[in-house]
Amino acid sequence: MVTSGEGAESQRRKGALHEATTQRLRDMIVSGELAPGERLRESHYCQLFGVSRTPFREAVKGLAAEGLIELSPNKSPVVAKLSAEDLEHLYVVVSALEAVAGEEACRVITTAEFAEFVDLHSKMLAAYEHGDRAEYLTINHRIHRRVIEIARNPVLASAWEVLVPRVERARAVANLDRKRWLAALSEHSRMLAALGARDGAKLAQLTREHFMNGLSYSQRHVRQDPPV
Repeated sequence: MVTSGEGAESQRRKGALHEATTQRLRDMIVSGELAPGERLRESHYCQLFGVSRTPFREAVKGLAAEGLIELSPNKSPVVAKLSAEDLEHLYVVVSALEAVAGEEACRVITTAEFAEFVDLHSKMLAAYEHGDRAEYLTINHRIHRRVIEIARNPVLASAWEVLVPRVERARAVANLDRKRWLAALSEHSRMLAALGARDGAKLAQLTREHFMNGLSYSQRHVRQDPPV
């Protein structure tokens, strides 16, 4: 006979397995390791992750809800393709969320919290100088996340969490050239200065411009046009 305690522990383990499977698959998609349009064959990924079909299928359903996977009847799920139109819709919304977060962060940020941004910016610059794109993207994500966290708005944070993996994926799959990379760093420098000055309106403006510049670059990549 299964006790209530044993049942609760079993459910906890199942939940943890589902979350771990979802996160691993999400990371592979967001990082660009799994390309847009790539088929996710169930037997292969169950073996790769060391899980049964149930947690894998649950992970796929969850990531489909996030817009990272496309489902079709009687076919293997595929990594969602990127379109210029979808990217525009996505970037407009996420830039608005981060602009609002930036305004609020300017109002409440502490000296110690601002020092975190200075340190992260220095590390991001070092990643650029060493040509370490993976490290650059990791630090870039941490900077954007900290703005959301410091804004201390749980509703905004929840909406951002759902959408940001798709933005990170677009950044990862775009073949970032040095010209755009350097421009993005310059944009971050101006955003850091606005945050340091506690100028919320300026930071919101710069945030929107930063996203629109990134959108233009990502759209060119999706259309397979060479960067200008």
